[in-house]
Amino acid sequence: MQPMLRVKKLAIDTSQETVAFLSRNCTVYRAEEFLALARIEITGGKRRIVATLNVVDDPGILGADELGLSLLAYRQLGLPEGDRVEIAQAAPPASLDHVRAKIDGAELSPEAYRAIAEDLAAHRYSKMEIAAFLIASARFTTAPEVLSMTRAMAAVGGRLGWNGSMVVDKHCIGGVPGNRTSMIVVPIVAAHGLLIPKTSSRAITSPAGTADTMEVLARVDLGPDEMREVVAREKGCLVWGGHANLSPADDVLIAVERPLSIDTPEQMVASILSKKLAAGSTHLLLDLPIGPTAKLRDSSRFVTLRKLFEYVSDQLGLQTVVVATDGSQPVGRGIGPWFEARDVMQVLERDPAAPRDLAERALFLAGQVLEFDPALRGGQGIVRARALLESGAALDKMRGIMAAQGPPPAACAPGSLVLDVVSPKDGVVSAIDCLRLARVARLAGAPIDKGAGVDLFRKIGQPVEKGQPLYRIHAAFEADFRFAAKFAAEGDGYAIASRS
Repeated sequence: MQPMLRVKKLAIDTSQETVAFLSRNCTVYRAEEFLALARIEITGGKRRIVATLNVVDDPGILGADELGLSLLAYRQLGLPEGDRVEIAQAAPPASLDHVRAKIDGAELSPEAYRAIAEDLAAHRYSKMEIAAFLIASARFTTAPEVLSMTRAMAAVGGRLGWNGSMVVDKHCIGGVPGNRTSMIVVPIVAAHGLLIPKTSSRAITSPAGTADTMEVLARVDLGPDEMREVVAREKGCLVWGGHANLSPADDVLIAVERPLSIDTPEQMVASILSKKLAAGSTHLLLDLPIGPTAKLRDSSRFVTLRKLFEYVSDQLGLQTVVVATDGSQPVGRGIGPWFEARDVMQVLERDPAAPRDLAERALFLAGQVLEFDPALRGGQGIVRARALLESGAALDKMRGIMAAQGPPPAACAPGSLVLDVVSPKDGVVSAIDCLRLARVARLAGAPIDKGAGVDLFRKIGQPVEKGQPLYRIHAAFEADFRFAAKFAAEGDGYAIASRS
């Protein structure tokens, strides 16, 4: 009889990598036969997964006849604790031959990209192998290959279908803190009557994603059937896309891309458009901010990325409009989920204190989306968007969406640990470093703590006196507060020019 190990679930979050743990004193297998960080195949009944192996020396963590599984590996295997499994050295995924060819400069076929996407989604690649694929693709990928990768990633995973010939969406490539326009665009467009089922991501390295911010106001972890119910009732939703399993290969790639700061135009296009294709979108507005500390630093990079988006979208039959927006400074006044949700609701409620830049940007983008409606005359999109906002129809729609999605999992408030970062001199704000301000908010605890973040008091062009606050840091935990305060002390992210 084949030797067997008992499955043990370990409360270890390994992100998008399946990881298994074997005792060095294992009585069923010799741990020395399996190199640490090697890939192993785990089989139990008709279930089989591939995982990265770690060897454990502490018997308090793992018994000699047990195989520990990280949370992801346990979910992937789908067997209860105590069930018997066997392990073996895993053969490399066959699609790695395509990755090696890519490293050598080959142009890959659509079939090769489909094989890679399938193995990525099945978590058959180690992080080192994923990194090798990303770097090789960044150096050599052509526009037709981006198309092939987009199609492959969309085909592997869930697909959403909607009753209606037009399904609109809006997406921003990110990089500008506080740019939470989707939460204003969606209720405006839904109030007009167009279908806009918005699936969004959670933040990975930023202080807030749309899903994190919406979760301050409503539940976002809806499954596909629940999404359809909300959209059938309200014409729109604002949910986390994780439960829909849209383009899961992209989630695996992102988990390696972000820590390595790999964000190539080719992979960005495949990532965004594969998710839109899988989400059932027919019409898409893309917001590409340009600024000295944004993802796109100048207009030439914008043009290159715009053309790639347009090429792939045309081949997919996805009607896409790409617009450039100002990425020179944060949008609104808040950075972090609670603060960004406050700004959004102030705009929808037509509060006199609402940040004007967020309102005007959201109206511009909503107007662009509404221009997809053939019933509207050209140029009337922004007029209609403004009317829906000013009449309160957009606010009513947002409240309807919030009610349909359900209450948030927990109430939150601004972090009670507070520090004002003040201007070192008199002058006028001449520049704001988006990356640095986002990092301050992240160190303060956002988005894990939804009440952590930054409240901005000064924007570009505004005068400031020495000692006046530029922004306020909020944190809930002492360690986070110290990290953010120290980072801000090393550089506050503001440039102050002398008054002329």
